[in-house]
Amino acid sequence: MAKRATKKTASKKTTKARTKPKRSLRARVRRWVWRGVFAVLALVAICLFAYKFINPPGGLYMLSEARRLGDIDRQWASMEEIAPVMARSVVAAEDANFCLHWGLDVNAIRDAMEDGGARGGSTISQQVVKNVYLWHGRSWLRKSLEALLTPAVEAVWTKRRIIEVYLNVAEFDEGVFGVDAAAYHYFKTRPSELTATQAARLAAILPNPKGRSASNPSSFVRQRAASIVDGAATIKADGRANCFES
Repeated sequence: MAKRATKKTASKKTTKARTKPKRSLRARVRRWVWRGVFAVLALVAICLFAYKFINPPGGLYMLSEARRLGDIDRQWASMEEIAPVMARSVVAAEDANFCLHWGLDVNAIRDAMEDGGARGGSTISQQVVKNVYLWHGRSWLRKSLEALLTPAVEAVWTKRRIIEVYLNVAEFDEGVFGVDAAAYHYFKTRPSELTATQAARLAAILPNPKGRSASNPSSFVRQRAASIVDGAATIKADGRANCFES
């Protein structure tokens, strides 16, 4: 009888030990929030590394335009299929210090703030992040995410890859995305055959692609394109194009 009592008592102790205390609602919510955060970070990391080798299918803005218009014109072109002067032209027009910064051009941001926001301070790397991973708009949330993701893209991708993606996701007219579609749309040519003037005109319309034309340029676009031609030649001569041409 004594033995049976001992076994029964031991069984009760074991059952009691196996019973886990219930987590509070706050603790469970916190746990799921952290799981969500880690899941998002893991997804971002996968996309960062994946798009280093895989061509991005298009961002949220491109998808929204395709839905709105019914279709868009876009064909991927590798850097080997794009005239080198095209890459130099967009750098000269949009981000002359592209090879010198790590994604965020502090001087350009400061100049833009001093100018009252009349001009943008975004680098080409920031524009790639916006077009590939985020959405268009001026909200603080998007700007904050852009500021966080841009250095990560710079750390994982090469400068040459950043330029390649930029040239393939940039909007050149309504429903026209990427330099391949733009070259044919405006000049009925291939991106590899773009001249210095044609490349400069394409770069000149990038800040306002729906309001400017590369094939029928206004006097402003002509003047800006002429300046870009000189700028592209300058960054080639002084070595500021080496990071994406080597």
